[in-house]
Amino acid sequence: MYNHLDRINSPSDLKSLTVAEAEELCSEIREFLVSKVEKSGGHLASNLGVTELTVAIHRVFDSPHDRIIFDVGHQAYVHKIITGRRDMFGSLRATGGLSGFTSRRESEHDPFGAGHSSTSLSAALGFAEATSLDGDRRHTVCVIGDGAYTGGMVHEALNNCKPDLPLVIILNENGMSISANRGTFAGYLSKVRVSKQYRRFKRGTANMLHKIPVIGKPIRKVLLFCKDKLKKLLYKENYFEQLGLYYIGTVDGHDLEKCEQALREARDLGKTVVVHVKTRKGCGYEPAEKAPDSYHSVSGKSGGDTFHSVFADHLSTLAQYNHDVVAVTAAMGMGTGLEEFGNAHPKKYFDVGIAEEHALTFAAGLAAAGKIPFVGIYSTFLQRGYDNLIHDIALQNLPVKLMIDRAGLAVRDGATHHGIFDVAFLSHIPNMSIIAPINYQSLKDSVTFAAEIDSPVAIRYPNTHESLASYELLRHIGNGVSVSFADDEEIDVLYVAYGRIYERALEASVMLSGDGVRSGVAVLEILKPLEDPTDTLIPLMLRARRVVFVEEGIRRGGVGEAIAAILCDRGIRISYKIAAIDDNFASPESPCDLYEHVGLDSKSLVRIGLGVSE
Repeated sequence: MYNHLDRINSPSDLKSLTVAEAEELCSEIREFLVSKVEKSGGHLASNLGVTELTVAIHRVFDSPHDRIIFDVGHQAYVHKIITGRRDMFGSLRATGGLSGFTSRRESEHDPFGAGHSSTSLSAALGFAEATSLDGDRRHTVCVIGDGAYTGGMVHEALNNCKPDLPLVIILNENGMSISANRGTFAGYLSKVRVSKQYRRFKRGTANMLHKIPVIGKPIRKVLLFCKDKLKKLLYKENYFEQLGLYYIGTVDGHDLEKCEQALREARDLGKTVVVHVKTRKGCGYEPAEKAPDSYHSVSGKSGGDTFHSVFADHLSTLAQYNHDVVAVTAAMGMGTGLEEFGNAHPKKYFDVGIAEEHALTFAAGLAAAGKIPFVGIYSTFLQRGYDNLIHDIALQNLPVKLMIDRAGLAVRDGATHHGIFDVAFLSHIPNMSIIAPINYQSLKDSVTFAAEIDSPVAIRYPNTHESLASYELLRHIGNGVSVSFADDEEIDVLYVAYGRIYERALEASVMLSGDGVRSGVAVLEILKPLEDPTDTLIPLMLRARRVVFVEEGIRRGGVGEAIAAILCDRGIRISYKIAAIDDNFASPESPCDLYEHVGLDSKSLVRIGLGVSE
């Protein structure tokens, strides 16, 4: 089907291609990516943008001997195609299939796993230092976008980079992360330039002076001093060279030959080199070039409201009447729905870039100054700011509102994006309230409530639509508890759930009832404080012969254990089982149903309800 691509099974297969043939290969890779990703879903624009760059990297360096590390990993599809995983693209982002990010488990060509932003340079520096300790000169190549460059970890790592390591840092500037880049560093990157003539003159002069005996080194020192003074007059100071790093740039990332030339130069220097490349997200595919943010991640999902769009709309309405309501996001304006809030209230909208720790402490500052900040953030990205949550927000009892998106299992994105830890790590914070609304109206009510109380609040919800059919089976009985059965109905098995997993609990209850086992479901929407919801649950639990706590999160530190502890303190004994993710990362190694894998599908819940072990 493809003239060149069908014959590329490893990076070594690229070496024999002429530049013209390699350019034709890039066109074939783009065609392949569009056909596969639009069908399976995945990150499209970012991969189209790095096609030539990735081919150039593999033509110049020797993976896996040379380590190639991609930041985030959502731009590593071309890398995966080149490194023998082309035939796996039919399983892209399916449970147990080809990961949407880099994965050590998946290939020897992925030396470091990813999924979150701004980690690549720290990891690459670790590889480079380890290589140096071993007396080896193999190269480590770090590929990082300008969006990830806004993350603080990158600058911490740059501060520790030694000039003489075999480390090549490829800075891919495309003016985008997921949403448009924000901040001073992003603006700086679009301006920093050093001419090719200047670099050639610098290398040529240094080589000549090294050959002059006795006086060569003193002359070179004087010239370097004069050069620095002159360069500051003629050029803007280069941030990387101020750190003692060699800089090559700016290179056209879609000119394969120029990319290869720059990378060969970086490789042959044998030093820590920053190669500054400019690319266009979505390059070669017109729809993605025109709307790179829309084609960042192609999902194939139907339109309509989701929890985060309803949250953003309602917050925007609140902000019209409450001057103090503001919104904060860490480069996830589109993903959290807050970009629309920003369009409506630009002065009240703060996108701080990929800097979750800063986002939380910044929100704490806003709150301390009298504002009511709502921080839209994915569950797994919130993990990065745990110290800020405790030290800057909770310890000072500041009314920061955490809107936790992507709560629960991330079937398509895998372990790096599973929102399964937030209930456990938030529930230990003394003054933190946790709410898990199960429909849009409840979400709106929760947001309104959060805006009115003077303490930290976390509201968690999935990346889905509401299920009206499931919700209509429930009736509210108080204290954030709804049930699927009548007051006088006998119950043998009671499922207690929260979040979207309650729908599978309802399915299990219907299956049990069909087999003559009386069962019902109680759904919690208040997860902390738990005392009042537990008071409401106690009569229901005492009526049942068996209680099953169902959680789309980790068992340890979860709601089931917390309620069991309350019951124990009160001397109340019930027969119960916790159905949750038990001491694993929910990361299967082969294709399967993820909920079945972790024991949370409806059939597994039926077996647990019956007390049947596998």
